[in-house]
Amino acid sequence: MLAAGLSYRLVVEQIEARGAWLNAQGEKMLLPSRECPAGLTPGQELEVFLYIDRGNTRRLTTQKPLAQVGEFALLQVQTIAPQGAFLAWGLAKDLLCPFREQQQQMLEKRRYLVRICHDHEGRPIASSRLERFLMKENRDLVVGQQIDLIIWTFTDLGAKVIVNHTYEALLYRDDIPPGLKRGDQITGYVQKIRADGRIDVTLRRPGADGISDAREVILEALERNHGELPLHDQSSPEQIRSQLGLSKKVFKKALGGLYKDGLIKLVERGIERI
Repeated sequence: MLAAGLSYRLVVEQIEARGAWLNAQGEKMLLPSRECPAGLTPGQELEVFLYIDRGNTRRLTTQKPLAQVGEFALLQVQTIAPQGAFLAWGLAKDLLCPFREQQQQMLEKRRYLVRICHDHEGRPIASSRLERFLMKENRDLVVGQQIDLIIWTFTDLGAKVIVNHTYEALLYRDDIPPGLKRGDQITGYVQKIRADGRIDVTLRRPGADGISDAREVILEALERNHGELPLHDQSSPEQIRSQLGLSKKVFKKALGGLYKDGLIKLVERGIERI
């Protein structure tokens, strides 16, 4: 039996007035006619999501939720009930986060970062007790690898992030661009695997590619500011980060390359485009 809360690619076996019957590992399940795409024919493969409706019946839909079992997402509380908080996740039936799964008491209309998981009966639920779902020590990532990040929480060092819905990692403050918020989903790269297995990440491509990206950021900023920027290699990390979203280390490397290539000149108030 297929587990609820996940997406599947299933084959259409039969079409009738009520909808299409799909083969779900030997079990026939109906996709309502209102959700069948035009021109659907028997033998065709279709991506569907399996959920449990208000009557506790397993159903199929072509709608896609904001997250599925095994994934994290920032979801808004719609209502509070005796069972817990119900969160909007993109389907007609809201997702329950039981009180026992709440890291802190949830409030209506607030947004919380949660993981979608199964309860003891195999029904999809949400949990904001995130740490127990995350690994801290690396098993399969390599330095320079492109990864998916979700911003978890901000600390004195920077931001704790979730990597590939699997790992806890650290994004250092110098790498955090202005406007980044809790729950944002962005692309990043593995910067370092520490001796204890902990993971450091960056938003910049590693090596020369990252410096090339930073050069473009500086040149675009100069273009927007009529060829001038009030920044130089003595500017504070906070000034550089707030205006360009770059760490000071990367900024200085990119700046040196632009100067060497004759694209900018250094002046008392900062830099100018040549």
